[in-house]
Amino acid sequence: MREDLVSFLWKFQYFDRIALTTTTFNELSILSVGQENLDAGPDFFNAQISIDGQKWAGNIEIHVNASDWYVHGHEQDPNYENVVLHVVWENDVPIYRNDNTLMTTLELKNKVNPLVVANYQKLINAPKKWILCESSIHKVDSFIVSNWLERLYFERLEQKSVLISKLLTQSNNDWETVLFKLLLKNFGLKVNGDAFFALSNRIQFSIIRKEQDKLYRLEALLLGMAGLLENTNHHPHMAFLKKEFNYLKSKHKLVPRSSAIKFFRLRPHNFPTIRLAQLAGLYHTHIALFSKLMSIDNLTEMYHLFHIEVDKFWDTHYTFDSTSKPRKKRLSKSFKDLLLINTIIPLKFMYQHHVGRPNNELIVHFMNEIASEKNSIITQFSKLTISSNSATESQALLQLKTTYCNEHRCLRGAIGKNLLTNVN
Repeated sequence: MREDLVSFLWKFQYFDRIALTTTTFNELSILSVGQENLDAGPDFFNAQISIDGQKWAGNIEIHVNASDWYVHGHEQDPNYENVVLHVVWENDVPIYRNDNTLMTTLELKNKVNPLVVANYQKLINAPKKWILCESSIHKVDSFIVSNWLERLYFERLEQKSVLISKLLTQSNNDWETVLFKLLLKNFGLKVNGDAFFALSNRIQFSIIRKEQDKLYRLEALLLGMAGLLENTNHHPHMAFLKKEFNYLKSKHKLVPRSSAIKFFRLRPHNFPTIRLAQLAGLYHTHIALFSKLMSIDNLTEMYHLFHIEVDKFWDTHYTFDSTSKPRKKRLSKSFKDLLLINTIIPLKFMYQHHVGRPNNELIVHFMNEIASEKNSIITQFSKLTISSNSATESQALLQLKTTYCNEHRCLRGAIGKNLLTNVN
């Protein structure tokens, strides 16, 4: 038995409430289970119960054994003085308050359907697998899964909003600056994302605004600050960019630093030189990029906005070291999708709420039109009959795996709840 099950049973009232009594045989009625607390302190706040007809309001504490009250030192913590009911699986010892009165206790051990407990034990004690419920998840109704995945997608959006809020605070609510930082991070993908994000903290967006009318200066600025113009290559284009960067460095009092930017194991089209050149092309092409993105409510227009050109030098180069077969270095549709999923749509979601015009239907519409991401997590869920047909679902499945499955938080989700309470 684990405390998360006892908490689940209380939260959803999965126990026999007919002629309910406390451990001292007082008549007990539950008027409100309270608000679950995921931080320190009692497990549920502001519950309402009735004991022998007397209404009480206060907090609820959950334990497997009543004696855990003393094990956790609650008798010495003033945060627990307002606990009106101690909900336990087994009342192994009486608990007394500091004023020597007996704690009102509800024991659940003999009030729960044994099949619920058996389902829980089967789930939590499953042999080590990719996810605990992989042998039974296919039994969950597709309607339940679909609704849960949409909720999970918005939960993921809320998590991404935390970083956006932090960046807004740091930039005095300059949305264009926040967009630039997030774009730079995501242009770096997983391999260079952190290094590119660190780079965004060394380049004030006001400099991008001042220099974006000349593509070569934006390119020199980004490549120079990334430390990609420091080698001894004497290619004319590199020499030209070095000269421009030295000018910009002096003009804007820039302090470049060595960055841990990587080429190793990257495909050439993902080389940091190409991605930074593309970002330079994007900001050279579009003035007030944030405003344009926020005004668009059509995915086709979004894609078109990212149809940009880079300096012709990159048509035959991936680095400064050697030439390559001629190829336009445009942003691929799959890369545009990544930018939309990880940067543009979360920012749009946040901005809509900021201006008081939330439009969750539009957000879902965008995401449903974007193809599902392809990665090992999505592939594995597909093998378990949980398919992903859009970016909404792939993002939701990533959230499910990382936030619930990996942490064994099965009982906090609709899938685990359904598997636990299916006693037919």
